[in-house]
Amino acid sequence: MMARIIRKLQKGGDFQKGYYTAKYYRRFYDLMTHEDDIKKDPQRMEHFQSLLVVLQFLVEEAAMPSNVELLQIFGKMCINSFNILDDEMNSIGTGMYIGTSIIDHSCRPNALATFDGSTIHVRLLEDYHGSEVDFSKIFISYIDLMNTTEERKTRLRTQYYFECNCERCRDEQELWLMNAGACPNVDCDEPIPMLDRKVDKCPRCDTAIKHSAREEYREVTDFTLAQLAKMKDITYMDICQLCLKKHENILHYYNVWYLKVLDLAFESAINMQKWEDAIGYGLRLKDGFRKYNGSFHPLYGLLLLKIGKIQLLTKHIVEALQNINDSEKILRVTHGEEHDLYKSQLIPLLCQAAGEYDMLNK
Repeated sequence: MMARIIRKLQKGGDFQKGYYTAKYYRRFYDLMTHEDDIKKDPQRMEHFQSLLVVLQFLVEEAAMPSNVELLQIFGKMCINSFNILDDEMNSIGTGMYIGTSIIDHSCRPNALATFDGSTIHVRLLEDYHGSEVDFSKIFISYIDLMNTTEERKTRLRTQYYFECNCERCRDEQELWLMNAGACPNVDCDEPIPMLDRKVDKCPRCDTAIKHSAREEYREVTDFTLAQLAKMKDITYMDICQLCLKKHENILHYYNVWYLKVLDLAFESAINMQKWEDAIGYGLRLKDGFRKYNGSFHPLYGLLLLKIGKIQLLTKHIVEALQNINDSEKILRVTHGEEHDLYKSQLIPLLCQAAGEYDMLNK
């Protein structure tokens, strides 16, 4: 990618305009280099040094910028690149969209970027009042939203070199909810801030929070984090099931580590064609996905679509139609009616589910 940028810059690309409205634009020249930040970042500098070696084989010596210029190009590329996503929101490549890169980050975004092939689309998730969009009031998320506040802030600090202080990062209730334990009383579903030792009883049912319950919570959390690290590249269904068994009556259903294991179990069950297991995992995921990603987020819409598709396959027709209908309302906003995901995947499934529902009720 960097070699392509260098070649483009040689042809005047530094001043090529990337429009974000009909009349406003920015250029590669305008982007911040973050040169000082990168020099202090050992991992980025190691990556940069590796790129210098590769570039010698891709760019002619006469056309090669100086190392100072290369570091500036590298900085602009790192900070302003987008992961190009497929229909299932998996990364399939990286691209620079200079106009779009003007949009700032929030962990509670009011817009999102989706892709149709390599074409980027930014779509608002809420009504906007005004004749012209004020981009200082438009925010997308640069990172996975289903992470703890600490994890999100660390990722943004190390990857984008800024300290996030958005509304969500200041939300103290969510800070502990994402790490919440389950109430020791199995008949109570109140989330318990296990990391706060001042909380000695459940605020709803008054059940005492004993030291042994905190220790068990800590052990299960540590075990889960270790297993998630092991499954970074390959998911093992038996490990997911073991974690979920340990989570019972220990981690709350809004605990983000529980949700991450559940998500892996859901995808693993799909890959293994264990359809009923997949439906069970998917249904348990719904509340957490909606809470942390938002009601109109493509990941939540895709979750509903996957659940509905499996329910249709396994002849749970009524439930399938409901989930696919709910997915349609979300993906129509996040992707638009002309997107291939909407036209070629969702609508045919919706028609099939509606047809089978009609047959069921004749």
